[in-house]
Amino acid sequence: MSELLEHNVFAGLLNTKFRVMLDVPDVIELELAQVSELQVSELQEQFTIIFVGALDQFLGQGLRSLQHERMGTIDLFLVPIGKDESGFQYESVFNRVRGQR
Repeated sequence: MSELLEHNVFAGLLNTKFRVMLDVPDVIELELAQVSELQVSELQEQFTIIFVGALDQFLGQGLRSLQHERMGTIDLFLVPIGKDESGFQYESVFNRVRGQR
């Protein structure tokens, strides 16, 4: 599973849709809008991804189950970070110690 949560995987899925699975049958669609540069040091690697969702559907902070046609189902902790005319923005941060996956 952790091999799916790599910077290069998300970078390859930029501008594609993810479905956030809520209570059946509720689903919210998010678009992967940004993948930050991968920051690598001797001890750790880190990057962030930002999703954009519709203005009429707000997700609070929390662990969410997302589905993607190529990635399958993954669980990410999403934090709402802003809102503009394109929709609500949600961020997920990846920060891991190098060599431990």
